[in-house]
Amino acid sequence: MQRILMGQAGPGMILAKEILNPDGMVLCGAGTPLTPALIERLISMDIVDVTVEGHPVNVEGEKTLQEELQEIDLRFQRVEDMAPLMYLKKRIQAKLVASRSFEAAAK
Repeated sequence: MQRILMGQAGPGMILAKEILNPDGMVLCGAGTPLTPALIERLISMDIVDVTVEGHPVNVEGEKTLQEELQEIDLRFQRVEDMAPLMYLKKRIQAKLVASRSFEAAAK
């Protein structure tokens, strides 16, 4: 899941969180695919940012998925003989890959 500016939003991206107006009313629900018309409508309603599924926008200075996975490996290398911690490592890596699935699929 990634929070992006409306200027970065593109057709086909899927909302990961609902969009609310200032009164708390739901404008778009989670799971809604963005279309050019919907993006324009949200911009005209002064919506500044949205949270989308995956990690579709590369941000300068941000680590790649591979770099983050390597960092996790380094952090856990001293406890490789402890099964519960290795289980935790695998869960953390799986969550990271799932959250960045859009980026991984694009490579």
